[in-house]
Order: sequence, then C-alpha cells, then structure tokens
Amino acid sequence: MTDKPKTMRLQRRAMLVTLASGACWPLHAQTAAALPARVVASFSILADMARELAPAGTEVLSLVRPDADAHVFEPRPADGKRLAQAELVLVNGLGFEGWIDRLVKVSGFKGRLVVASQGVVVRGAPHAQHGHGHRHGQGAVDPHAWQDLAHARLYIANLSAAFAQRWPAQQAEIDARRLDYLARVDTLERRVRQQLDAIPRQQRRVITSHDAFGYFGAAYGIDFLAPQGWATHSEPSAAAVAKLIRQIRQQGVKALFVENISDPRLLQRIAQEGGAKIGGTLYSDALSAAGGPAATYLKMIEHNARTLSQALTG
Repeated sequence: MTDKPKTMRLQRRAMLVTLASGACWPLHAQTAAALPARVVASFSILADMARELAPAGTEVLSLVRPDADAHVFEPRPADGKRLAQAELVLVNGLGFEGWIDRLVKVSGFKGRLVVASQGVVVRGAPHAQHGHGHRHGQGAVDPHAWQDLAHARLYIANLSAAFAQRWPAQQAEIDARRLDYLARVDTLERRVRQQLDAIPRQQRRVITSHDAFGYFGAAYGIDFLAPQGWATHSEPSAAAVAKLIRQIRQQGVKALFVENISDPRLLQRIAQEGGAKIGGTLYSDALSAAGGPAATYLKMIEHNARTLSQALTG
C-alpha cells in the first residue's frame, strides 16, 4: 500500500521548494489560472492588441476572423455563445461594429463591455472628442482610428486599464506588457515617419477600396481617395467611380491599392481606365492570417507603410 503520510510530506516539500524559488504565482492567482479567463474582441486587430496586454493564460478570441470585413459581419449562434462565456468583450466603438448591440443583447452577456477607442479625437464630427465611443450608427464618424499609431497608445491605455481592473493581482505583469508594447509602438512610429517623409509631398496621393486610411493619412501626410466611404455595405456609385478616374488623370495619382477585405476587381478597372498602377495590398480593417505579411497590428502598420513607400518612390 502507498505510504500516504510520506507522500503528503514529499508533496509539501516540493511545494515549499517551488515557492522558495519564486517560480510559482500566489495561491489565489494559481486558482484563477486554473480556469483561463476569456476575453472576446470584435475583430482581429483588437484581439492582437489584447493578446499583447492581457495576463499570461488569458484566452482571447476574435469574432471577425483575419482577412474578413467587420462592416458586413453577420454573427452566428456560436458567436453569441462566445459572448455568453466571456468576462470582457472588447469593441472598437465609433460605429464600427453596427451588429454588436444586438449580439450582446441576444447572448445574455453579463460582463464588461470595453470600448478601446475611448478618448480618440475622431474624424467626421465637429468638436469630436467622443465620450463613451459606443455609437453604432454607421456613417456618424470615421471608425478606423487604429490606423494612427498615436491613437494606438490610447487603445493600449484603455485595454490595459480594463485588464488591471479585472485582474488586480496581475497589475505588475500588465504594466510591464503595456510599457514593452508602447516602446515597440514608438520605435515603429519613428521608422514609419522616416520612410514616408522621404517621399515628395506632391507624390503622396493614392486610392484605396474604401475610406479606411484617413487617420493614417492625416498622421503621416498622405492623401487617400476612395470610391467607397467609411463602411463597405453598398457598392460605390458610377458617379463616384467616374470622379476618381478623373482625379487620377488630373492630379497624377501614382498608385491604387487593393485591400485584403475587398474584391480587387473594381480597383483594377479604375486603375486601367485612369492609367495608374496597382501598388499592392494594404490591410485596413483586418489582419492577415498567421504567417502572412500583417499577422499582428504592428506588422500591419509596418507592411502598409513599406508598401506605400515602395509604390510611391518606385
């Protein structure tokens, strides 16, 4: 038979050695870690930011997958189940997820809804520092605030504050993750500015599938034109397409860029009729799949800046 007292003594001794080595979390944190915390983000870019900032062991899911268009996303029953099981739900706000209110309601989600864009000064509305950011009327403001790395710092602050409130025992880890992430954002921003500042200002005029890069353009001095507005629900009008073709010819637009979430055929036709070239693929509202050129938020910004630079200086 097993010597139970001896076995228990050995187990206690092993636990004391582990605690003394500092290789173990406090007991309450161990208990919490036994059940992975669930965080659900509305789309892939936000999910990636959350994975950078959440404590180790946190499970982060994205409702809208990489390379998919969040503007036209249609939630499924499985998505409602994911929300029902979540502790935190992260959304961009600014009308980006027009479907989120209904999904939250039908799912029975009882946790906290975190608006990552809180505090961003938005494009498209007067005096537009928004309060709660949870406006879902499409077209009110430009929702693509993450395209400016300065705004990413606000996203990081909002997410890390929500995580620290939910998991106060992991405050030190969350702070360390936040500072590391901010340092990488700063490094990337310097590199992006250096790349794009080298392009003559009169050459910095491009066309994309929809108007998703206004914040990027305002931050880094590029004029973006598009046949579609801030959302992708409807096809652009013939008049809008004809106007773009005229602008290409009159203003010397050098390149058009397809988006990973959009059908490239319209842009290809506009490029052909306007006498411009397709400069590559930009990532607007979704990351690439794992292993792709824009599998993380920072890689996405880096890829977009490099693609623009190569097309406009080539």
